[in-house]
Amino acid sequence: MSFSQALSGLRAQSESIKVISNNIANSQTVGFKGADVLFSDVFAGAASKVGLGVAVAGVVQDFRSGDLENTGRELDLAIAGQGFYRLEKPGGEVVYSRNGQFNQDENGFLVNGTGQFLTGYGLSDANDPFSEVIPGGAPQRLQITSDDIPANETAEVSAIYNLDASTETGVNLQTATVDDGAGNQEDVDFDFSSSFTAFDSLGNERTITTYFQKTGDNQWAAWVALDGVINGYTAAGAPGNSTFDLTFDSSGILTDTGAGNTDPIPLTFQAANYALDGAEDLDFELDLVGTTQFSNDSVQNSLTQDGYSSGSLVGIEIQEDGTVTRIFSNEERRDAGQIVLTNFINPEGLQPDGDNAWRQTSTSGEPVLGAAGTGVFGTIASGVLENSNVELAQQLVDLIVSQRSYQANSSSISTQDELLQTVINL
Repeated sequence: MSFSQALSGLRAQSESIKVISNNIANSQTVGFKGADVLFSDVFAGAASKVGLGVAVAGVVQDFRSGDLENTGRELDLAIAGQGFYRLEKPGGEVVYSRNGQFNQDENGFLVNGTGQFLTGYGLSDANDPFSEVIPGGAPQRLQITSDDIPANETAEVSAIYNLDASTETGVNLQTATVDDGAGNQEDVDFDFSSSFTAFDSLGNERTITTYFQKTGDNQWAAWVALDGVINGYTAAGAPGNSTFDLTFDSSGILTDTGAGNTDPIPLTFQAANYALDGAEDLDFELDLVGTTQFSNDSVQNSLTQDGYSSGSLVGIEIQEDGTVTRIFSNEERRDAGQIVLTNFINPEGLQPDGDNAWRQTSTSGEPVLGAAGTGVFGTIASGVLENSNVELAQQLVDLIVSQRSYQANSSSISTQDELLQTVINL
């Protein structure tokens, strides 16, 4: 009698039950990929008619995506599509994972629950936390520094106005009182005024007010005050660094800002003449391209300026392409890096490494790096996690089938034992 077939069946089904049990145990593990056992029959040779049983040909992993579940936590990240996170162990070994549960360590590095570092494309200047992110090159550990963003002095202002063409010259003028820089109060007559905020070199907010007065057909004069001061202002006029003239054509289009063209107007507010509280001279260019003179109410249609005060880090945001963006209290945003994704020609060839990660093998092929949302790579969803792809009901059915098969192989051994006992009794 031969017990080898039944014994091989017991061993194979025992291995199958182990794999199924592991799948069931990890049915709630984020990013887990289930596995299946591959069986193969065993024969002594080509001429053999009776097999020797069954063998486990291998265990294959199922890399289908799991369901995505919202968590609302910014550093919970799910890959919607293909790709793996590239992680670096503290010792430098690289592994790959689909588990997107990340945190920041005490140094601002993005790490998972076992202390493995998330890698990606870093900044162009490692010594400047506000330099540009450079895609490509060797991935590095991603770090979100907590540095305050320094103040940025206003250098460019772009404003678009409409000045009412129906305004009568010198009629129904409004009056505002300004300081002439020497402590004297002077009146400014104007038809329309508008204000905006600029920032000096220390990040202080400065109120810039422009007073417009129609001086003739298609002609306007403008005076600019900083915090209510126009240095050197007199009833006869103002110095060149705080006044300019505007000329429009018969269609209401701006043709001249004082220098024979519509180039930006340079404005200078010197610390010696204005109370800048220790800040440097405030110099910026005022671009008025797009300003019109139509017979409608005078109005400021748009305004942008590039200055801002200093700000503290108040939050982060992960974009679909993996860009990690810092958000500051002054509403400025700066990128800290970009998460890199990895893919393989044969993901099933990856070797499980524990802690929900895999290692590259010769069977998996070389890793291909790229940014999320490009090529074959999926996008990254923030505030979302990828659940295990184990279908619990299916695993329970498979467990019953494997159990029955194990029992059947046990019965085969019992039957052969009874036959052997009969022969012995003879």
